[in-house]
Amino acid sequence: MQRVRMSLPYFKELGWNAEVVCVDERHSEMVKDDLLLQSLPQGQVIHTVMAFNIKWTGKIGLGSLALRSMWFYMLRVNQLLTRNKYDLIYFSTTQFPICILGRYWKNKFGVPYVIDMQDPWHSGYYKDKPKNERPKKYWFSYRLNKWLEPLAIKKADGLISVSANYIETLKVRYSVIKNIPSAIIPFGFLEKDMEIAANSPVSSSILHKNHFNCVYVGRGGHDMEKALTLLFTGLKTGLSLQPDLFSNIRFYFLGTSYAPLGTGKKTILPLAEKLAVAEYIHEETDRLPFYQSIATLIQADALIIPGSDNAEYTASKIFPYILTNKPLLAVFHEKSSTVQIISKCSPQSDIVTFPGKPDEIATQIFQILKTWLIKGPNNISFNKNEFNLHSAKEMTRNQTDLFNLVIK
Repeated sequence: MQRVRMSLPYFKELGWNAEVVCVDERHSEMVKDDLLLQSLPQGQVIHTVMAFNIKWTGKIGLGSLALRSMWFYMLRVNQLLTRNKYDLIYFSTTQFPICILGRYWKNKFGVPYVIDMQDPWHSGYYKDKPKNERPKKYWFSYRLNKWLEPLAIKKADGLISVSANYIETLKVRYSVIKNIPSAIIPFGFLEKDMEIAANSPVSSSILHKNHFNCVYVGRGGHDMEKALTLLFTGLKTGLSLQPDLFSNIRFYFLGTSYAPLGTGKKTILPLAEKLAVAEYIHEETDRLPFYQSIATLIQADALIIPGSDNAEYTASKIFPYILTNKPLLAVFHEKSSTVQIISKCSPQSDIVTFPGKPDEIATQIFQILKTWLIKGPNNISFNKNEFNLHSAKEMTRNQTDLFNLVIK
């Protein structure tokens, strides 16, 4: 959703009239944020579709929004393609099963389609992981994705991805698409988002004003265990060596699960308990509305971003972190593209990478946290010239460049 939302203000300027088809919000279990409407251009055409009620589909274990809404997408877009002429269909969603409709519409109406791979679709990452570390309903989703992905990808006319690895994997997996247009386009930033968040009435009542508050807003997961272990070990070192200084620090991990409200399973606090630092860690699994997330980042004393042990992982919302001008500590796999983005856009931020010697990395984190606590809350600057290369307008320009290649 965020990719399209940030692009809509610029599509027309760049030669494309965009219409959106999405699920009516009444059928989505995701957290709502009405403030998002303020970022949309006036007169934006949005078509909404229905979805089967999860109260009924849930009885047979079918909660996926993509599967519940697919029939309604097909009917509505069939109507649109019958009545009007469209040059391109653009799928930008992590509800990947919807993308198989691109093949259907291409065969029926002759309209090319582009898929934006924001995350891997069919992946073997969890195949050798213990059952307790696998996503819910992994057995079913793994087999469904393995079947659906080739149906959609083999007939795609273009690919966009946040990671070169995602596209390389697909082009090796499906040689028939090796020559189609593709582009690596990270998630950009919409400066208006910071303005909306700063002027909104939302605030965080979670943070304690008498503590040095370090905040992360985003998903958790067992794939972040390496990064979090290093972070918590650095914290534990500080508590051991300088307890008076480090006793004031607190870490907040917010919105760590995609599960419906009140049903998420904590994946970060148990690790903190294992390392005996749980007293300093607070985790809330419920997702935060988008602008409340940004407001919470603004109110923090410092920010942290733990990365996945999967080198292909790219943090999708890195730019709001940088725009806050807060001290930032990122703990990522050394081959993640996020490392390069942060180092170029925010050279004053602290980046710690793994693999490496855990003790040395944890000591490095300890020193960073120690510096934060001694200096207290302070602002850091970012490289505006480099940062502007990742603006929503530039990212939209990259998308439309690929669209133009596809229709030619």
